[in-house]
Amino acid sequence: MNPCSAQHVTADVLENVPLAERTFRVRLRCPDIASRIRPGQFLMLRLPGRTDPLLARPFALYDTVLDDAGEPFAVDVVYLVVGKMTKLLADVREGDRLEIWGPLGNGFPELGNVPHVALVAGGIGQTPFLAYVRELLGSRGYAGEPPRRRADRVTLFYGVRSANLAAGVDAFQEAGATVHIATEDGTAGERGYVTRVLADTCTDAPIVACGPEPMLHAVAKLAADWHVGCYVSLETPMACGVGICFSCVTRVKQNDGWDYQRVCVDGPVFDATKLVWEND
Repeated sequence: MNPCSAQHVTADVLENVPLAERTFRVRLRCPDIASRIRPGQFLMLRLPGRTDPLLARPFALYDTVLDDAGEPFAVDVVYLVVGKMTKLLADVREGDRLEIWGPLGNGFPELGNVPHVALVAGGIGQTPFLAYVRELLGSRGYAGEPPRRRADRVTLFYGVRSANLAAGVDAFQEAGATVHIATEDGTAGERGYVTRVLADTCTDAPIVACGPEPMLHAVAKLAADWHVGCYVSLETPMACGVGICFSCVTRVKQNDGWDYQRVCVDGPVFDATKLVWEND
């Protein structure tokens, strides 16, 4: 989406609730943004009236919220408390206000009508996928589009360090996804990395992934071996979110080599075969 079409509003906080250890879901009333945002796009959030932190931070759309008439009026964002911004965000309460601008980014690709889609999430990388599951299975439409089933089934492969960090699993299952959990300490699901569970389970479906770059690289290699499409949503830090500062660039293959592209406006979702991976 053209960043010039994004809106900058001050939104009321409707709720800010825990989902897992150090993981929260904040709901913001912003009908215009909620009516135009698509799965895979993101928002920039800032605490108004503060100079520390001065800059906004990017957060993926978790889902939109519908009113009694079925119209989107709010957005949900899920975040993990890891730094100053998210620690302050965890203290926000109903009735507080946050600066928000969006929708930003390109969103998830149109895969056509496919039998199966595999979603792979690591850490907090599940956050863009709830809306996408609902869009793929046809229970919800976004950005003014009517619901339309795009996949017969969706599987979420979700890896976290420990069971207490797994957030939103029930919501994904209620949305219709099959969920496979992997934990590094073995406290839930399979012990080990989520890529191992993916390798043991799925070989024929297009893959969409979000999480740490080493995980994305490993998923891209599996997809290449299986000759299936693979798209990745990058978790690159951003300063402006609208393509001005060039602080979020990533290397993308060109006909004569590679060039930098801005994750905020050219992504955050990229065809994995087009990226230049570190140590590849």
